[in-house]
Amino acid sequence: MASQQSSSGLSKFRDLKKRLLFLIGALVVFRIGAHIPVPGVDAVALAKLYESAGNGILGMLNMFSGGSLERFSIFAIGIMPYISASIIVQLASEILPSLKTLKKEGEVGRKIITKYTRYGTVLLAILQSFGVATFVFQQGIVVANQLEFYISTVMCLVTGTMFLMWLGEQITERGIGNGISLIITAGIAAGIPSGILQLWTLTSQGAMSMLMAVSIVIGALLLIYIVVYFESAQRKIPVHYAKRQFGHVTQVQNTHMPFKLNMAGVIPPIFASSIILFPSTLLSWFGSNNTNSMLHKIASMLQRGQSLYILIFAATIIFFCYFYTALVFSPKEMAENLKKSGAFVPGIRPGGQTSRYLEKIVLHLTLFGALYITIICLIPEFLTTALNVPFYLGGTSLLILVVVTMDFSTQINSYRMTQQYERLMNRPDLKSLSRK
Repeated sequence: MASQQSSSGLSKFRDLKKRLLFLIGALVVFRIGAHIPVPGVDAVALAKLYESAGNGILGMLNMFSGGSLERFSIFAIGIMPYISASIIVQLASEILPSLKTLKKEGEVGRKIITKYTRYGTVLLAILQSFGVATFVFQQGIVVANQLEFYISTVMCLVTGTMFLMWLGEQITERGIGNGISLIITAGIAAGIPSGILQLWTLTSQGAMSMLMAVSIVIGALLLIYIVVYFESAQRKIPVHYAKRQFGHVTQVQNTHMPFKLNMAGVIPPIFASSIILFPSTLLSWFGSNNTNSMLHKIASMLQRGQSLYILIFAATIIFFCYFYTALVFSPKEMAENLKKSGAFVPGIRPGGQTSRYLEKIVLHLTLFGALYITIICLIPEFLTTALNVPFYLGGTSLLILVVVTMDFSTQINSYRMTQQYERLMNRPDLKSLSRK
């Protein structure tokens, strides 16, 4: 018996180790792909172009692609087309009756919706890669024939996006955590060493004072602390179970339901960034030749630090906080589950009244959570514009990095606790006690 328990625990440990190794291997593949360039571009001229224009929308795009845009690699447009397609499909599933019906069909419906999302990803990736090819060609840094360059660029970038989508799904299935979020986080983390080096270079060359550099570091650490504090915040709703008779013993079980302040996680800022990046990038690229064109003026208004950019960015974050929370949380369903299990919230009648009570709490939490996320994402935008910091600093990237890391740590701990619980329940003395 002891040997069987030991072998079972060892196999569980091996499964966790296998999942972690798969995750590390997948992220290594992602970083290798970020250094494979698309053919036909002068690398030196591209580096100079990015250096002169990498502090705005290009800086944010480069951050989400893990530096792939700066190198114009096969992952240059990253995973953003997939995220944009997911937004469109999720919004459509709340509006179109046919997609609403598919959502209610369980696993079969989910597979069909996933297929639609992939089709949308291909379409958006083609449009975005064509826009990237147009922009790069207009800069005069292409050393290949125009037709060949367009064909090779579109094929490479679309294939790179589809590979990242597949890789993210594999990480979710065979690794640990959400694959798409981990890929974005890995791309952000990959830019930290270069950011530190750039900060040190600017300070050593006198382009930035030591006081400002120290202030940036302290500010980043303070924001990390604030994010960890608010992400750990919970509203605990007390739940009581009806009295249960076990032989001559009457047992009363009291517990609570924890509701996070930020139920939507990092989805709102990622979705908001995707919403604002896609049109602003296309407008700036197609209107770059004529500075007096309407496209160029609108694109300038959507640049980082501009009033229209801040307004749209804040509005979309708040909208997606409410939208995503409504998707993942159903007060009516939770109230019904509590009623079926014989549980109730003290002072609240089971059923409809409990549903309305839970909905009210979730709406209040979502309001404060949306304001918290919006402030965290916009504080660096205001500070970098006011202090004229010569490189991109984003609250969105910091929020994603901290929240995904916390979620990943939680999932590791949950996985280990599940293993310990299974080993505990497989003990011979507990098995014989449960039979009695």
